[in-house]
Amino acid sequence: MAKHLWLLRHGDAVPHESCPDADRELTPKGERQSRLAGQALARAGVELDACYTSPKLRARSTAQIACEALGVEVQEAPALAGGFDRRDAERLLRAHDEGAHVLVVGHEPDFSEVVYDLTGGRVDFKKGGVAAVTVNKSPELTVLLRPAELEPMAG
Repeated sequence: MAKHLWLLRHGDAVPHESCPDADRELTPKGERQSRLAGQALARAGVELDACYTSPKLRARSTAQIACEALGVEVQEAPALAGGFDRRDAERLLRAHDEGAHVLVVGHEPDFSEVVYDLTGGRVDFKKGGVAAVTVNKSPELTVLLRPAELEPMAG
């Protein structure tokens, strides 16, 4: 049985020049994107075994808001702060049983590169967007949703 890697890019955040990068907070739009992502996944019946987040404020906040609807505890993973790659994703997944659904919350361009390295697929990963990769002998991109598609799913 395969494992499932869910990726949620952090929501819209305040501009880079407003404060140090690690301290950038979500805008109201980013908070809404985060809430909609969690609600949409919950309504779709996604049951997570774990959620790992970048320690950067915008990602941590995205994870906490989204996971309110998903009923899973958020854990920080320093590798998600920057430079997160296929090996890091596989390392996180190894800690879980077959069939596990694991959510990671973080940043671009890391997430697009992880999807590419696992599947060979190029994706345009929007802020507040979600992707899922079924990880087995031949990993496959199974979900790619932009915030505009998550909103009607959230209800």
